[in-house]
Amino acid sequence: MDSKEVLKMRGICKSFPGVKALASVDFTLNKGEIHTLMGENGAGKSTLIKVLTGVYKIDAGTIELNGRNVVINSTEDAQKNGISTVYQEVNLCPNLSVAENIYIGREPRKKFGIDWSTMNKNAEELLLQRLNLRIDVKKLLSSYSVAIQQMVAIARAVDISRGILILDEPTSSLDSEEVKQLFNVMRKLKSEGMSIIFVTHFLDQVYEISDRITVLRNGQLVGTYEADKLSRIDLVSKMIGKDIKEIEKLNDISKKLNRKFESGNLIDSKDFGKKGSIEPFSIEIKKGEILGLAGLLGSGRSELIRLLFGIDKADHGYINVGGRKYSYIYPKKAIQEGFGFCPEDRKVEGIVGDLTIRENIIIALQANRGIFKYLPMKKQQEIADKYIKLLGVKTPSMEQRINNLSGGNQQKVILARWLATNPQILILDEPTRGIDIGSKSEIQNIILKLAEEGMTIIFISSELQEMIRCCDRILVLRDRKIIGELKGDDIEESNIMETIAEGGK
Repeated sequence: MDSKEVLKMRGICKSFPGVKALASVDFTLNKGEIHTLMGENGAGKSTLIKVLTGVYKIDAGTIELNGRNVVINSTEDAQKNGISTVYQEVNLCPNLSVAENIYIGREPRKKFGIDWSTMNKNAEELLLQRLNLRIDVKKLLSSYSVAIQQMVAIARAVDISRGILILDEPTSSLDSEEVKQLFNVMRKLKSEGMSIIFVTHFLDQVYEISDRITVLRNGQLVGTYEADKLSRIDLVSKMIGKDIKEIEKLNDISKKLNRKFESGNLIDSKDFGKKGSIEPFSIEIKKGEILGLAGLLGSGRSELIRLLFGIDKADHGYINVGGRKYSYIYPKKAIQEGFGFCPEDRKVEGIVGDLTIRENIIIALQANRGIFKYLPMKKQQEIADKYIKLLGVKTPSMEQRINNLSGGNQQKVILARWLATNPQILILDEPTRGIDIGSKSEIQNIILKLAEEGMTIIFISSELQEMIRCCDRILVLRDRKIIGELKGDDIEESNIMETIAEGGK
């Protein structure tokens, strides 16, 4: 690897009202390396990237590119300086073709408008030569999978970039095979001299792909390390600022296998399903049970819980909740029956970004009470303060806009929203996706504590070890149907994978 420094950030400072997001942070990127940025939510990773890409203006510090000082005041400035970014959510136009997305705003032209044949030809060559991807570039982007859309976003970024590519949580929606494909592309780009800043929360991925790792904590630089010389336990220790014994204690999430439950079912369904969404399923769930739903992306996990909560309307079978039978249910009725639902996509389906933390916490409770039973402000503040303290939400004030919080703290606020309704059934769809190790462990502990207190929890996670630590029973799904069930001592990673691979045989 060429050790030439292509980027030097020195003494970077950035503050927001009540929050010092970056405090004199240094960061160096070498030519032809994959450099991973690590840290808990709120550590300053996103802020550092947004400073580098011109989304935020720095309060103090310097940025040097290829030996010259630069000022980056806008995303256009970043692109002119050869810096391109691909975000966790694919930021393209699904109603345009692949080629149009790659060259939007930069279309090759001829006398009477866009030169479509040249644009399509260039797009095909770019995808094939740089990413080893052969697809029909004339088709709409929306006709392709999230993984392909991610590759198209990378192709566009690579074509714009002149040496620096930022990948911000690009693997969060990809399965293992798609991650391998992405990593092959990253290695190819690295071999061509591209410098890549990689942001992820998956430790296995960090060690599979990284040359160096920079750790941030609470807006400050902890250090930069060679990946092959930094052990995993040391990395975790540096990220959360606790020694090894404290980390082991934090992650020592114990659960009693084969816990006993009350007789009778809190929920049961018979051939409950929706055509084109999820095959009819029959399940039984006990009070205080943590039921996990395991499966690959697209297996039907999210579709199943959307049906249970009534976001999607069932067209087959029925569901019993607390002895009451429904051919279908809808969200308001589900909330009245004691359901709470933390969705997978917290930004789109969870938080209301322009509202305060307090308002986000009480919104479901207020909706359940109705417009004519307004919660007094003092009561709202009492509820918000209770759950901010209970869940350890890091914020200077409950009146802070939720958009200003880190992902992990946003997730805690959504959890607080539903806990405030005192649910008897809590649905958690990927509650720890995209958040740091410390917050993950805290949320897992909260899940186990709530179950011990009698709350029933339906839990989805792509991280099998997380499922194994938390769940009393796991239903395995594939191809949008339930194919197997594991409980007690049978809940092991190998058994889950074998069930998925063999289709429940």
